[in-house]
Amino acid sequence: MLKKAFIPYKGYYSTPFCRWQGSMANENAISLAANTAKRWLAQKNWDPKMYEYLVFGNTIGQHHQFYASPWAAALMGSGATPGLILSQACTTSMTCIFTAAMGVEAGWYTVASALMTDRCSNGPHTIWPNPMGPGGEVISENWLMDNFNSDPNVGLKMIETAENVAKEGGFTKEQCDELTLRRYEQYNESLANDREFQKRYMFPAEVVISKKKSLLIEEDEGITPTTKEGLAKLKPVIPGGVHSFGAQTHPADGNCMVTVTTEAKAKELSADPAVSIQVVSGGYSRERPGYMAAAPVPAARLALEKAGLKIEDIKVIKTHNPFIVNDLYMSRQMGLDPFKFNNYGCSLVYGHPQGPTAGRIIIEGIEETVKLGGGYLLWAGCAAGDTGGSLILKIS
Repeated sequence: MLKKAFIPYKGYYSTPFCRWQGSMANENAISLAANTAKRWLAQKNWDPKMYEYLVFGNTIGQHHQFYASPWAAALMGSGATPGLILSQACTTSMTCIFTAAMGVEAGWYTVASALMTDRCSNGPHTIWPNPMGPGGEVISENWLMDNFNSDPNVGLKMIETAENVAKEGGFTKEQCDELTLRRYEQYNESLANDREFQKRYMFPAEVVISKKKSLLIEEDEGITPTTKEGLAKLKPVIPGGVHSFGAQTHPADGNCMVTVTTEAKAKELSADPAVSIQVVSGGYSRERPGYMAAAPVPAARLALEKAGLKIEDIKVIKTHNPFIVNDLYMSRQMGLDPFKFNNYGCSLVYGHPQGPTAGRIIIEGIEETVKLGGGYLLWAGCAAGDTGGSLILKIS
């Protein structure tokens, strides 16, 4: 359990997420994230040089990936700030925030930035020498699609691991469709009153169109309108399965940032010093091979145990749910009503850039908890290789 790491209220942002091969498709995700952070810091009148460490997270390599963290710091306006690069598939943001928090807890630094980004669009195509192979043919990998489609440990596509959990739990396509529709309705609630909820945390990204023209992206791009009848008509992706394309997420692009610091500095930086956001605990897990969608449950239980809490103590629950069975399974295992968490949005609806996905969801959870008057926030999500992560924050 952590006691010294805090997040200033409004000391974070997320850009909108853009559909695969959409408006962010041609931007280097590293420079786009850093330049977005620089613009956000300028708007808040914060000095980028206050950051003593940068925890940079992404999962899909970009040009100059080798220098991602120090380069991003320099672009932000904090060229003397050291840092590291983290990649942990879909739990990358949670790990970046928790790593920054552990550094504050240990006294390694006072103010850290967790900057997370990814561009699923135009993913790299990697080759390795293979001189002993037939004809010396190279070994190749399409970074995004090849890894979505085969976990080398079990030889399964990600959706196949979700179907394993669905089959074992006896979940039906009708249950999947019903909860998917609810998730779409919850997202729409974030758009009410001219996107009042989203505007609590969302900051626009600026992409370059030409030497003389740029585009300011202020809203999510690629949201698929969803109805009960439309979901019913969609066939399962895998014959005999329960997940249609409507009941799973889609690749996307975007970035986000979270400031992690001491309690005193958090009050100084906070948009409302009366709001306290403490990083309490985290947990990681690994499920049976081929059951990725089940991994958030043991991770959440470990985070609760480390915090000395029970699920009944949690005010707001947010999950990364690339497949809707993630939420059905977690609800059954932890005694939750699946229709009452993931308010205001989730990755199932607005897409999954991997690196920043959990960060945006955690930020949404903070804002929901503040809106409800405070309490504990629990985030949980799965990641590649049948792993999972969870984070608990205390908001008061």
